[in-house]
Order: sequence, then C-alpha cells, then structure tokens
Amino acid sequence: MVIATIADQIARGIEGVADTLTAPFSDPVIRLGVTGLSRAGKTVLITSLVANLMDRGRMTGLAAAANGAIRTAYLQPQPDDTVPRFAYEAHLTRLTAPEPSWPEGTSRISELRLSLRVQPSGLLSGFSGPRTVHVDIVDYPGEWLLDLGLLDRTYQDWSAGALERAKGRPGGDTYLATVADSDASAKLEEPNAQALAESYTAHLKASREAGFSDCSPGRFLLPGDMAGSPVLTFAPLEGASFPRGSLGREFERRFESYKRNIVKPFFRDHFAKIDRQIVLVDVLGAIHAGPAALDDLRTAMARILGAFRPGRNAFLTRIFQGRQVERILFAATKADHLHHSQHPQLTAITEALLREAKDRADFAGAKTAAMSIAALRTTVEETVEHRDGPLDVVRGRLLENGKQAAFYPGKLPADPSHLLAPAREGSDKWLDADYSIMNFAPAPLTLRPGDGPPHIRLDKAAQFLLGDRL
Repeated sequence: MVIATIADQIARGIEGVADTLTAPFSDPVIRLGVTGLSRAGKTVLITSLVANLMDRGRMTGLAAAANGAIRTAYLQPQPDDTVPRFAYEAHLTRLTAPEPSWPEGTSRISELRLSLRVQPSGLLSGFSGPRTVHVDIVDYPGEWLLDLGLLDRTYQDWSAGALERAKGRPGGDTYLATVADSDASAKLEEPNAQALAESYTAHLKASREAGFSDCSPGRFLLPGDMAGSPVLTFAPLEGASFPRGSLGREFERRFESYKRNIVKPFFRDHFAKIDRQIVLVDVLGAIHAGPAALDDLRTAMARILGAFRPGRNAFLTRIFQGRQVERILFAATKADHLHHSQHPQLTAITEALLREAKDRADFAGAKTAAMSIAALRTTVEETVEHRDGPLDVVRGRLLENGKQAAFYPGKLPADPSHLLAPAREGSDKWLDADYSIMNFAPAPLTLRPGDGPPHIRLDKAAQFLLGDRL
C-alpha cells in the first residue's frame, strides 16, 4: 500500500508539472467543483449558473458581465471523454417548462465545459483582442464527499465511530441489535455478511431521511452498478482484531478495498484536480431537523473539508505540490425560503458552523467566503398582518399540491451560538423556538431576452469564484 501511494503521488506530480508548463501556451481553464450533501441543490445551481452566464442580464454582481468584458459564452465538449456530460439542456427544460419541476438529484459524476470570450482590461487591453477562458464544472454526488474522510481511517476506527453514531438514530438500535447477535470472529458466511450490510444500509437511509448528514460510506446510499458487490458488502463490527477467515477479517479487507478501488480513484482523478470550490450547505434543513442534525452537519462538513488542499496555485507551487484549491465559497442554499431581512442571520450561522474548516483554509492561503444564496428563486416576499404585528413572509407554490402558500419559518437568532451551543450539548430540541421548512416547487418563468433564471446572489458567488480570472 505504501508503494502504491508513493506511485500515485509521483503520477500526480508528473501530471501537475505537465499541466503547469503547458498552461502559458493554452487557453486558461478554471476547474470549478460543486460539492455539498444530498438535497443541497447542486444540480439546480449548476444549471442556473450556466444559464445566467450565457444570458447575463441578472448578473450585475459579476464585474465582467456588468462592464461587458464577457463578449459571449457557449458550451463545448468537455476535455475528459470518459466522464458523462452534465445534462444541462434537460435540466433547464424542466426548470423553465410551463409546469416546471425539479430535476433529478446527482447520482453520478458529470462534467460540463462553458467557454467565455473575454476582452482583457487594464493598460494593455487596447493592444490585445478577446481571449477564451474555459470553465470546467465538475458535479458529483454529495454522498461521495463523506468517503474522503475514510482515507486516513482504519476499519476499527471507522467501526467504533459508526457504532457510536448509530445510537439513537433512526434504524440504529435495530442495527446495533443485529451486531450484538453476530460473532465477528466466526467463520465468514456470505448470507450473514449480506444481512449485516443490508441492515446497516437501511439505517443510513433512515438517518439521511431524518436530516442527518454523516451517513457513510456514501456509495451505500448510491451504489449504482456496484449494488450487491462484495466491495459494498461490509458493515461496522465490534473488536480490535479478527482471526483469519472470519467475518470481521473479511469486512476489514473489504473496507480497505473500498478505499483503494472506489475512494482513492475518485480523489485522484477528479477531486484533487479542482482549483475553485463551492460548498453547498442546507443549513435550514439541518436547523429544522433539530440540534442533533445541526451538530452532525457541523462535524460532517469539518471531516469533508479536511480533504481539501487549500492554498494558492502559484507557478512553483503547482509544479512541486500539485493543484490546490485557491478559493472556497461556503453557500447556505434555499435563501429564498427566508425573507431577505433574515439572510444576514443565515450567513452568520453558516460561518459559525464551518468556522474550524474555514479558518484552516484561510491559514493555508486560500480565499474563503460565506453567503446565503438561492440558485433559482421560487418565492416572492410579502409582509402580512399578524396578531403580534407585521410579519415578513415568503410566498410560493407548494411542491405537494401546487397551491400558493405564505410561509414564515421562524426567527433565526442574531447570535449563532444560540443554535450551535444546544447542538454541541446534545439537546433533543430547540428550547425557545420552532423552525419550519416548506418544499416549494419552481415557479413558472417568463424570461426576457438576455435574462437567465431569477436567483439570489448567484452573481456575487460567481464574482468570488471566477471574477479574478475574467
């Protein structure tokens, strides 16, 4: 394993040197990773971002769009022929149909190349014509992010953590009872192994439905063509060591195979090549699910972001250390579910939630920011009379029945510690407030020529992530 790891590092180093040395003689490329856990809105964000970069009427917060530096934008075949293309046209059709609907969530990795013709600015702008900047957007299931935290863990470490997290979670007690009835030192029998894996997978799915974030391994939730394969047929067990030929020893071997054959190739071939990153976080959903879910989101994001290599992509740095993530945006999604007067509170909670990871990235030299966004605005704001006085609400079309409804989710605290402290302390529920969410359907759109879909701060997100290169 040590030799294989060294070989991987050497291969990445050679590839990085080749990319760096040829970069000055080719069109600049920005590799933008879009990450986040399930239901954070990755597919909608990519679709809306591309649509708004092609029709830039709503992108006044992106300097290159506002001043006309972007002359045109067009889609091109992505450079990697082995990766499926992001189904941009199909997703946009669903969002802009007379009866719009949400596109399916991400279930596999995909990629899309958007090329921008940009007129350089500055002292030499009059002496050079437009240049092309390629934006390669990489989309992959949020559940896969959780696997990156497994790379530095042993089977025993992972099992201990997984068994501890299962206590009190949906389906957790059932799985723990199954483990108690199993003998990890007994001879491997495949039906028993499959039963344990199925019970653990059912627990993960139930936990995800209840709003928990740390539900790993991620491929257990999205197995694809590998469903039923031995590499996905393992589960956490108690014990520090297991005899040869036993159930525990085989699960330990399969855990290492999972890291070697699934997690490492994903990290090497896709994740490690990203130089700009947007991390989508469904903070409102976690708050609604309760203190335990919010604290679970905090720990899951800290573990996920530990896999990033933040820093500046200077010429020599890229030669000797490989590509690093230069800019990371932490974006709380679904800001359209709140009146704009509460957006500062949502942003502050997001910053506090990710403080540890954000400070680590800042220290390493990456630029970071946090903001509240909505890639596709589904509501309008209103003020209604309430028995306690005027109330700021949002109104939208409900997903379940298509009816219009006004919604007030509850007042978010100005001090994030009023939420994070009970979450860290293991409180069962919020003591002084009740936070709600609604599932809004996308609103029917009537777009003027030159306008992309309506959004909240998507232009400012693009300015932070791409503006310096345009």
